[in-house]
This record gives sequence, C-alpha cells and structure tokens, in this order.
Amino acid sequence: MKKIPLRIAAAALGVLFLSACEQAAVALPGDTPPDRYADPQQIARGKAVYQANCMECHGTDGKGPPGDWRIRDADGRFPPPPLDDSAHAWHHPTADLLEMIREGSPGGQGNMPAWKGKLSEAQMQDSVAYIKSLWSDEVYQLWWKMEKQSLED
Repeated sequence: MKKIPLRIAAAALGVLFLSACEQAAVALPGDTPPDRYADPQQIARGKAVYQANCMECHGTDGKGPPGDWRIRDADGRFPPPPLDDSAHAWHHPTADLLEMIREGSPGGQGNMPAWKGKLSEAQMQDSVAYIKSLWSDEVYQLWWKMEKQSLED
C-alpha cells in the first residue's frame, strides 16, 4: 500500500474542514487574513516574474491553458492548472506553493520544472504574492484559514 505524505493528508483534511465551514457559513474568531495588497511593489514584481516565467504554461492572469487541467495527458501527466481561484492552488499553504515552485511537479505528476537555481527566493515569494492577488476575497479568506492551520502544525 502506498503511503500518503503527511502534507498531502493534512491539506486534504484542511480542504474538508474549510468546505464544512463554508457550507455552514462559520466565521471563526481571529480569522482576518493579512492584507495581501499591503505591498503593491511585491505584487508588481511577482507579476513580472509570472509573466516572464509562468504565463506560458499557466495562462494570462493565472487562468490556465484551454482544456481540463484535471485530465492527464498522453504521458500520464496533468497539464498546468490555473493559478487563479478556479483550480486548486489556493488549497495549498504558502510553504507548499513555494516548494512546488522550487522543486517542480511532485513525482512526475505534471510537467512543471524546478525553478530552484533559476529564480531567487525573493522572486519565488513575489510570484506567490502575485498569485494570491488573483484570488477572490472569499477564496483568500478560506485559504487563510488553512494557512493558519498549517502554521500551527
């Protein structure tokens, strides 16, 4: 039997929790996320990094390429998902998003290359700030609940 990595299991549980909270319209105390627009220069830098390195695969404004990102291609790999709030990027804490950028697609699941050594850590953080700026306020609020949980673990 194949073991599920702890981060994936935790993320899945987090998504189930967030879905339950969303359906019940539960507002937890202290759930105000940080202002993701507090540093407009970081978002602008992230957009420039995104446009130069990510847009070719993930589409303009993170909308993804045509087709269904959930269906594997002929090589058995998933196509690049949208990074706006229409797919699953927001289901991952910041640490996981940065790891995906650094290391590329996990276990041959997709075609994303590793950007470690090609982009600086600051450029990767800037690109994540830009991606978060693409999410709706509702999705960002849900993401923040999961982010907080991941930081407490």
